[in-house]
Amino acid sequence: MDHPILVMLVTVTIFILMLSLGVNHSFQELTSLLRRPQLLLRSLLAVIVLVPVVVGLLLWLLELPSAIAAGLAVLAAAPGAPLTYKRTEMAGGDLTYSASLQLTLALLAVVVTPLILAIFNALFRLVSDPITPFHVARQVAEVTFLPVIIGLLIQRLAPHLAEAIGNTVRMLANFLFIMLSVTLIFLIALAPDLRMMLNLCGLATGAIIIMVTISLAIGHILGGPSREQRSVLAIASVARNVGLALFIAGRWDNGQNIIPTLLTYLIWGALLGVAYSIWSKRRLIIEKNG
Repeated sequence: MDHPILVMLVTVTIFILMLSLGVNHSFQELTSLLRRPQLLLRSLLAVIVLVPVVVGLLLWLLELPSAIAAGLAVLAAAPGAPLTYKRTEMAGGDLTYSASLQLTLALLAVVVTPLILAIFNALFRLVSDPITPFHVARQVAEVTFLPVIIGLLIQRLAPHLAEAIGNTVRMLANFLFIMLSVTLIFLIALAPDLRMMLNLCGLATGAIIIMVTISLAIGHILGGPSREQRSVLAIASVARNVGLALFIAGRWDNGQNIIPTLLTYLIWGALLGVAYSIWSKRRLIIEKNG
């Protein structure tokens, strides 16, 4: 499966989204979660502890094919999806919290991802080559931190330019996000190779739906009393870093076999995540108007 236009669109979209974070948020905002220890603890518990525990229970209870089990394990080990911020915005969440959480998770992935994968390999004997912190750090630095740092440097060295282009970059990010969503739907609807890859067995699809649903619930519950924070943590819990997961798959000899699981999770995660976002935003509007 090779779709160069899609790859280019994903690359450009993520770069602009991360650049928008750096241009429109100060360094203090992007690191604000570090100064809120209780919220930080609940966030990390939800995203990098409880979601992998849920996946571990699913692998223990269900007799899933090895490729599907490996795909779910990789997703559980890959927090900090670059599209988390934009999906949080759709839910009416706290954008400062979302931006800070996303970058915190991306940074922690350098250690968390290899550790979680090692635990899954030890417990379930998944066929995989070890992933080192260096491998994850290189991918996360290129995809997430490079454009954010560029944005912060623009703020620091040319604040008037940052103020002038802030809204433009945000609007461009919104446009590219919509284009990416439409392109994915178009390819899945018309490309027979993609439809064939996504034709997983019912048990596997059920496991993915369970993982998505419980992940949303975990984040919603641990988000605290504020609905703006609940929606952020719910989306962050379900939005696994599929790009990092694909990068890991590319380093494995049989990594191609787990791609259908990754793409199926991407689709169900988006569908259920959008449904949750619409519900959460409506509840937020009702609470504010009530």
